[in-house]
Formats: sequence, C-alpha cells, structure tokens
Amino acid sequence: MYRYKESGLDNVVLINGYSEGDTPYGPMVSFDNIEGLHEAIGKWLLKLPRPLNGAEVRFLRHELDLSQKRLGLMLGVAEVTVRRWELHRDKPVPPTPDRFLRVIYSSWTDGRESTRDLIDTLAGMDQAEAQVREEVRFRESHKGWRVDHGGSEVHT
Repeated sequence: MYRYKESGLDNVVLINGYSEGDTPYGPMVSFDNIEGLHEAIGKWLLKLPRPLNGAEVRFLRHELDLSQKRLGLMLGVAEVTVRRWELHRDKPVPPTPDRFLRVIYSSWTDGRESTRDLIDTLAGMDQAEAQVREEVRFRESHKGWRVDHGGSEVHT
C-alpha cells in the first residue's frame, strides 16, 4: 500500500493502481489513471458528512485549477482568507464557503454527482459532530478508482 502524500491529504492510501521503482536519480512512484484517482478523491470529499478542512479545500482548488484569489472571489471571501484556510490544514472552514465549494466542484464534474446525494450530505452536516480524521483507502478496478471499505494494515 502507498500513502498518497502527493495529493496534499494525509489520510489517502492507495491499495493498488501504482508502481514503485528505482531510477538513476532515486526511487520513483508512478500512478495509473491519475485523473480518475483525483476525481474519486474529489467525489469522496463532496460526500464527507463534516466540514472540509484547509487541506481538502486546497485539493479541490487545485483540481478546479483555481488560484486562491479566484476561489476567494467565487466564494465571496478575500484571497488571504483562502490562504489562511489552507495554512491551517486541519481546521474546518466555515459552513457557507464549504457548501458553495462543494457545489462548484460538483458542477465542475459535469453533474455526474447526484444532486440529491449532495443536498442530503449538506443537510446532514449541521447534525454531524466533529469526527476524528480517519484514514481512507482507494482501490483501482476496471470501473476506476473507488473508496475501499475493506481493511488491512498500511505500510508507508
């Protein structure tokens, strides 16, 4: 298993869909279908039943290919506010920008995310208590990247 630190998220672990090797410059890792992996991570973030934290906002912002300034404009906050969220990686962002960012990302993925599921997730966020960040594992299959609900030890 591989802890996918390149995503900027500390809790993403790949079960497969990657290969490790050595080069004259040192060890290397290559990933299969990186776009599909990032889409699976983004969709997983949309469904989290708690507010996004700064690291997750940064991941989605990068996926949307937006600057901090542009995202701030879209969310109605200053660029420095977005920067502050991202610097405080584990701190949840306020509810309104969190929800709007989820809608923006969902729309960006061409509406493939069920609007009803997204609304249900957003509605349930107010009742959800702060949860300890749990590790999430992703597995690649013939259907693309998915969250793996099985369990075994992670080696990094």
